[in-house]
Amino acid sequence: MLDVGKWPIFSLCSEEELQLIRQACVFGSAGNEVLYTTVNDEIFVLGTNCCGCLGLGDVQSTIEPRRLDSLSGKKIASLSYGSGPHIVLATTEGEVFTWGHNAYSQLGNGTTNHGLVPCQISTNLSNKQVIEVACGSYHSLVLTSDGEVFAWGYNNSGQVGSGSTVNQPIPRRVTGCLQNKVVVTIACGQMCCMAVVDTGEVYVWGYNGNGQLGLGSSGNQPTPCRVAALQGIRVQRVACGYAHTLVLTDEGQVYAWGANSYGQLGTGNKSNQSYPTPVTVEKDRIIEIAACHSTHTSAAKTQGGHVYMWGQCRGQSVILPHLTHFSCTDDVFACFATPAVSWRLLSVEPDDHLTVAESLKREFDNPDTADLKFLVDGKYIYAHKVLLKIRCEHFRSSLEDNEDDIVEMSEFSYPVYRAFLEYLYTDSISLSPEEAVGLLDLATFYRENRLKKLCQQTIKQGICEENAIALLSAAVKYEAQDLEEFCFRFCINHLTVVTQTSGFAEMDHDLLKNFISKASRVGAFKN
Repeated sequence: MLDVGKWPIFSLCSEEELQLIRQACVFGSAGNEVLYTTVNDEIFVLGTNCCGCLGLGDVQSTIEPRRLDSLSGKKIASLSYGSGPHIVLATTEGEVFTWGHNAYSQLGNGTTNHGLVPCQISTNLSNKQVIEVACGSYHSLVLTSDGEVFAWGYNNSGQVGSGSTVNQPIPRRVTGCLQNKVVVTIACGQMCCMAVVDTGEVYVWGYNGNGQLGLGSSGNQPTPCRVAALQGIRVQRVACGYAHTLVLTDEGQVYAWGANSYGQLGTGNKSNQSYPTPVTVEKDRIIEIAACHSTHTSAAKTQGGHVYMWGQCRGQSVILPHLTHFSCTDDVFACFATPAVSWRLLSVEPDDHLTVAESLKREFDNPDTADLKFLVDGKYIYAHKVLLKIRCEHFRSSLEDNEDDIVEMSEFSYPVYRAFLEYLYTDSISLSPEEAVGLLDLATFYRENRLKKLCQQTIKQGICEENAIALLSAAVKYEAQDLEEFCFRFCINHLTVVTQTSGFAEMDHDLLKNFISKASRVGAFKN
C-alpha cells in the first residue's frame, strides 16, 4: 500500500488531507512541490511554486494545499515534469495541459513566457487523444492513442527528434524511423527520448554524451534510431534516469546503459556503458523498473514483491541492486533519491479495511447498533454499554446491574456530555474553549485524567484577555494546576488589559486576594 507520507513535502498536509489523496506527483529541484488529486476529483497543489509551476496564477509559495480550480473536474491519466520545473498533464479524455517554466518553449504554446496557469495545448493535437506524457529537463513528449509521438521544447542535442537542433515551440510529430511504427510507451532522460514500439523494439534520440542512447557511441542523435543491440529481445517498458536508461523485457530481464558514476546501471562498477548490459537482480522475474530524469537512482520490483535499489541512494553510490524492505519502487524515491521526487504519477488505492479504532469511531451515536441511550437536554445520544464499561471506570460500576436502556442526565449540558461520550469512542475532543471548561468539570467529576489534560490543551488555545480570568477561575475550581499556572502567567503578561475586563471586576473575593498576592510575589507591580 503506497504511503504518500514518506515524501517530506507531505508533512505539510494534515492526516485528514492525506486520507483523501488518490493520485500525487512530487517534483521540483528539491522535491518541494507537489500536485495531488482527491477522492472528489479535485486537484490541489502546494510548495515553493518556482516559475509558477503550481499553476495558481502567481509565483507565491504556499505551505497549505491550494485547489487548482482551472482544472476542476478533470481526471488525470498521465503527468510528468521538467527541471524548470514545467508540468505536462494528460486528462482521461486525452487533452493536454501545460504550465510552469518555459524559457525553451517546453510548454508547447508557441511562446517562451512562463505559464502561470494550465493552458490546453491543441496545436497539431486537436484530433488526437493523448494517453501518456513524458518530460526531459526542458523538453516534452506525448504519446497518442494511435501510437504517434509528438515532441516540443529544448532541442540543443536533437531531443525533439526533428533532425535539427533548433528549439521546437509547438508539438510536432516525431517521424523518421517511427513514421509507420505504433509506439506503446515513451520516456525521457535529461536531454534524450525513448520510444518502445508494439514489436518490442526500442527507438532513441537526443543527447548521447554518456552513451545513454545505447547505440555503442557517444554521438548525439537528432532523429529516432533503433537500438540494434537489443535485436531479438522484446522490450515492454523503458525508464530513464538523468543520463542512464533501463529497459524491461517480456521475459522479466533488465538491461541498462549510459552514465554510471553512481553505480546507477547496477553492473557492480562505475564505468559508463554505451551498449545494453544485463542487470542481475535475482532469479525471480522483474515486473517493474523505475528511474527519473532528475535523479541518478534506479529501482526494480520482482514478481515475488521484492524491491531493489541501486545508484545514488542518500548520497551513497550503490553499484549493485540492493534488496530493500519497501513494498513499492515509489518508496525508494521518497526515501533515498536526491531530490525526493516521484518517478511517476503516484496512485493510492483506497483502503476499504477499517482498523478497530476507525470502526469504533463510526459506531458512536449510531442508533442502529446502540443498546443504550442518554437523554440530555431533551436530546438522545446513542452508545454501547460494553464499550463504555471498557473505557470508563465510572460506567463500569454504574452500568453493572443497570438493565435500563435509557439514562437521563441533568448534571451536564448536551454539548459537554456528547463530547465526553465521543471521547470514549475516538480518544479526542472537538469543543470550543468555553465548552471545554464544562468538559473539564465532567472530567474532574469522573476522574478522567487524560481527558482533563485534553481539556486543558483546548482551553489554552482559546485564551484571550476577555476570558482569561474566567478560565483562571475554572482552573482553580477544578484543581487543574497546569492550566491554572498557564492562565495566571497569561494574566500577568497582559495585566493592564486583563484588569480592565468585566471578568476581573466580578472576580471572586478570595480568588482576587490570592491573585494579587501571587502577582506581587512575581514582581508584577514593580515600577
